[in-house]
Amino acid sequence: MAFEFETKPKFATFDMNGTLIKFAIADATREVLGDRLPAELADAYLHATKAYRFDECMGEYKPFRQIIANSMERASRRLGLEYREADAKAVYDIVPTWTPYPGVTAALNRLAEEVPLVIITNSDTEMGERLAANLEAPFKTVITAEESGYYKPRLAAFEYMFNKLGVTPDELVHVSASPMYDLRSAAILGIKNKVYVDRGFEHDEHWLGYERITDIADLPVLFGLPRPAAS
Repeated sequence: MAFEFETKPKFATFDMNGTLIKFAIADATREVLGDRLPAELADAYLHATKAYRFDECMGEYKPFRQIIANSMERASRRLGLEYREADAKAVYDIVPTWTPYPGVTAALNRLAEEVPLVIITNSDTEMGERLAANLEAPFKTVITAEESGYYKPRLAAFEYMFNKLGVTPDELVHVSASPMYDLRSAAILGIKNKVYVDRGFEHDEHWLGYERITDIADLPVLFGLPRPAAS
């Protein structure tokens, strides 16, 4: 299992939160709201905040802390719960404590021997840099929504990345755990080489034409690197 590159890609680009960093916003929300989130409404509330975060990303740029706040306020209003601005801030403040999924740091460092690594994330710049540091891997650059002025899945976010890196879509490999935020847009814009890291929170959309993996250790193998010998 490996890509058959006509020419070696110039970059491997990555979604970060949910792909490399464990995106634990549901756990953070439960922790902050505690008993004020009734058990019988918890699943509906978390589903609603997820949907509203996506919706908020489709409009004009606003800081990610505002994306969180607006999504929680809209979900609370919809389900008849009390909304407190301090709760949204508390959820946002938990974000930089998130850490990589198992095996991510080793896979990234191995892949970096073959191709430069880039992050394109829906984080604010300060938060994105803090989370990228948690990965303990060498990235050429971290492109944030704050920098570009656009959130994924907006096509302009990816177009900004192409321009900043000085590449065409066929000169990179894009890696993400989210067809919804990343891989649909990547396919529309002509990124041929795509990797879906199936973390189990979105459905497989194989018609987008990506390589699907469930073990991040398989990522360097897609680039033709041998799998490390078992220790």
